[in-house]
Amino acid sequence: MQSSPALSIGLPVALCIIMLGLGLSLRFEDFTRVLARPGPLIVGLVCQAILLPALCFALVYVSSLPPAICVGMMLLAASPGGTSAALFTHLARGDVALGLAMTAVGSLLAMATLPIVANLSLTTFYGEATAVRLEFRQVLQIFLIAIVPALIGAFIHGKHPALAKRMDRPVKLLATLFLAAVVLAALIGQWRLLATWGLSVGTLVLVFSLMSFGLGYFVPRMLGVDRRQAVALAMSTGVHNAALVIALAMSQYMLNNPEMAIPPAAYGLVAYIVGGFFVWALNRGAPA
Repeated sequence: MQSSPALSIGLPVALCIIMLGLGLSLRFEDFTRVLARPGPLIVGLVCQAILLPALCFALVYVSSLPPAICVGMMLLAASPGGTSAALFTHLARGDVALGLAMTAVGSLLAMATLPIVANLSLTTFYGEATAVRLEFRQVLQIFLIAIVPALIGAFIHGKHPALAKRMDRPVKLLATLFLAAVVLAALIGQWRLLATWGLSVGTLVLVFSLMSFGLGYFVPRMLGVDRRQAVALAMSTGVHNAALVIALAMSQYMLNNPEMAIPPAAYGLVAYIVGGFFVWALNRGAPA
């Protein structure tokens, strides 16, 4: 479950660069628009923080898997969107500004909701509760990797729009290559995990991944949210911050249970594959 220095250092750096590039396609007006009309954002947060954990609980409750696996799944369901969700949103022609706002607000909200879900899950599956908390330092890392570079890119767009337009296609290509590299790295790094838990946990994680993307897209659409915004909400709901859950599960100051890190580790691979197919399907049905 331990990542190599190349992944733990290289991937955040690469993601910062790509988020800077994605910001080049945004304007500060895009963010003010999201805040001025927060309806879609609220719908997305309800799906992510309330509906998805409830559905996940029903899923793991009937799975007959070990308690540690069940708790790990619940931690995953309660986690905020991952920083790479914006990449999927960009590739699927969604509302990137809304996706970034969802990541930012969802990360702050998770400081309250994730410990509640964790403690309730421990009580349900173990019969005991542990003081679980999400530190502000961990949330700050999400902002530094995803939000700040995108805001810098939006600032450059405002000052040099011609440069931002020229960078759009190279950034999309770089984002695609980055996602392919992450899937390959996850596959290689988690090969032993897949060989051991592939059938049981893999099936559970696959169902949960499909459920996450589907819930994040179809519920907003049924409530009248437009397509581009629904795409952003789907990606923010479907791409969870698996690294955060792994850190909570394995830290000796938190849960200190490596077995709980198995579901988020598997999800770190499955979600990228499912998300890639979801992007492909959305682009096929998107208007020209």
